[in-house]
This record gives sequence, structure tokens and C-alpha cells, in this order.
Amino acid sequence: MTRAFVALGANMPFEGVQGPELLAKAVAALGDAGLAPLALSGVWQTEAWPRGTEQPDYFNAVVAVDAGGRTPPQLFELLVEIERRFGRERRERWASRTLDLDILDVEGLSGEFDGIALPHPRMHERAFVLAPLAEIAPDWRHPDSGGTAAEMLATLPEDYGYRRIGDLSSASAVG
Repeated sequence: MTRAFVALGANMPFEGVQGPELLAKAVAALGDAGLAPLALSGVWQTEAWPRGTEQPDYFNAVVAVDAGGRTPPQLFELLVEIERRFGRERRERWASRTLDLDILDVEGLSGEFDGIALPHPRMHERAFVLAPLAEIAPDWRHPDSGGTAAEMLATLPEDYGYRRIGDLSSASAVG
């Protein structure tokens, strides 16, 4: 088994589905693609990044998956294909999106793997990643800084807008 953490985010509807239901459909797509879910965070509603962009709030989650021995570049290509199936268009950085799938970590690897930086280079700055990660893996340690997910979340500004709004597993039952 190769454990990977994947962050999910969306702030636009796709085919009439949005928010927690859209994330649940994305988790199902991960499973259909051979990435068996090992743990699911709840769904978190967060303000758009970067702050002040006047975009709709995002819905975020983190899923631990069995990457099935895939290398980071192979996993990335699979996630990009799933994003495309959900209508994702990569036109500009930090644009609204139907689905965003980011690799946070693969088995504690650190470095660049054919253009894929691990762990995710800015995860330690983002409550929308750390809150759901800390929910399912509070003791996960950043391979470079040594900080746990829970410790890194605690260092972020208190005014960052994020809140847990429900369970991803119950949202899965909707779709």
C-alpha cells in the first residue's frame, strides 16, 4: 500500500451539483480510478484563497487514499484527469473551480518528482488544507519542518474563515 493524502476543493457547481455533494462525487471518482479511500475528513467551508478575491466560499476536504504504488507524477496525472471529468479548466491561478485535487503527501516523501513538489509547498499556510488534514491525521508530520498537521494549523491567524459543516461520508450517501 502507498498512502497519499489528497486535498479536494470546489467553489463552483458542476452539472447541477455543488458543495459537499460535489466533493462526495469526487471521492467516488477517486475510488473508481483505483484510489481506494482509507480515511475521509469532514467537509469544511472556507473563504477563497487568496483572501480578498471576492470569490464564493470553497468547500474542502482531505482524503487519505491507497495510491496503489503510483509514483507522484502518475498520481498527479490521474488527479488531473478526474478534474477534467468534473469540468476543471486551468486558465488562471487561484480562479474559481469546479474541482481542485492536490497531492499533499505521498508516504512522507520530500523533494521534487518530475515537477511534482512534495509535500505540497504551501500546505503549512492554508487552513483549508490543514483543518481537514488535522481531522484525519493530526499527528501527520511535515517531512521538512517536523510540525504536525495540528501544530501547523494552530500557528495560523485566528481570523482565517473556516468551519466544519458536515461529514463527507454522509454527503457520499446523497450522490
